[in-house]
Amino acid sequence: MKTIRVGNIFDQNCPARTVLDRVGDKWSVMVLIVLAEQKRLRFTQLKDHINGVTPKVLTQSLRAMERDGLINRHIYAEVPPRVEYDLTKLGKSLLKAVSTLASWSEDNVSEIMKARAKYDRGSAG
Repeated sequence: MKTIRVGNIFDQNCPARTVLDRVGDKWSVMVLIVLAEQKRLRFTQLKDHINGVTPKVLTQSLRAMERDGLINRHIYAEVPPRVEYDLTKLGKSLLKAVSTLASWSEDNVSEIMKARAKYDRGSAG
């Protein structure tokens, strides 16, 4: 069965560009992978898993991902309120591509760093 494309990322007015921005965002990628591994987490637990993310940026990423239908936000009527996040079906469908990209990054970081150093040495002269 062939998938019919309805978007065109090369068209500046196509909303698919905003989708590409979301799924290409490093924090979104990390949230997806952490939630795939841990299933359901609270905000602080997510932050603890993702080194370097600020609370403000994580909040922005989670809201955007919720808006895009990639994660669920569960609010429990407790004092203090408990909020947990997990992946939606749509978020889970993105995991294969995101995991492949993350693995490629980890597998090739050494080559990338060598290329950068070589480029920087050539640019300095």
